[in-house]
Amino acid sequence: MKKTLFILSTALLFLTACNADEDKKSDSQKEQGIEVDKGLLDVELTLPADFFEGETPEEIEAAAKEKGVKEVKVNEDGTVYYKMSKSAHKKMMKEMEQGVISAVDDLVNGEDYESFKEISYNKDFTEFDVTVNADTFENSFDSFGLFGLAYVSMIYSAFDGKSSEDLKTTVNIIDEKTGEKTDTIVFPDDIEDDTENSDAASEE
Repeated sequence: MKKTLFILSTALLFLTACNADEDKKSDSQKEQGIEVDKGLLDVELTLPADFFEGETPEEIEAAAKEKGVKEVKVNEDGTVYYKMSKSAHKKMMKEMEQGVISAVDDLVNGEDYESFKEISYNKDFTEFDVTVNADTFENSFDSFGLFGLAYVSMIYSAFDGKSSEDLKTTVNIIDEKTGEKTDTIVFPDDIEDDTENSDAASEE
């Protein structure tokens, strides 16, 4: 599972890359983000091509129809346009909500991350309080699990209509023994800062 979450963390950075150097991007690059238009009766989504890598247009359309999407179009740049009723979109968001809850359950009750003891979250899954055994957490790679948590959180927010600039997930680390907050990580801001600092140190 750690390998899977490492891959998800890479996808997380790709999904939010438009937050950095936005003014340097071409119009075609900007179209790669998720666009959501909530109309009076329908919801329209434009999804990045990377979501459908390796799938044929026929496979994309068939999978979308199973989800209740009534109109599907694969654009020339590989992005995929969905048009669905509000009820179908609501159902999709409910399924994604269960996906976030399942990810939380895996972190707390799975066998891969021993330090996570409890995780609570707000209504729109943008902030998480992660209670950990501090000693175990600091001496392990369990922090990688937070990348997967941030990924599903931000995907949920994107499909719910938030712009790429507003895709942020806050994770508070709580010490199990003291109940005190020991750290706060904001995805992707803190990850991008760490990457920039690492690049600068490498150049020096």
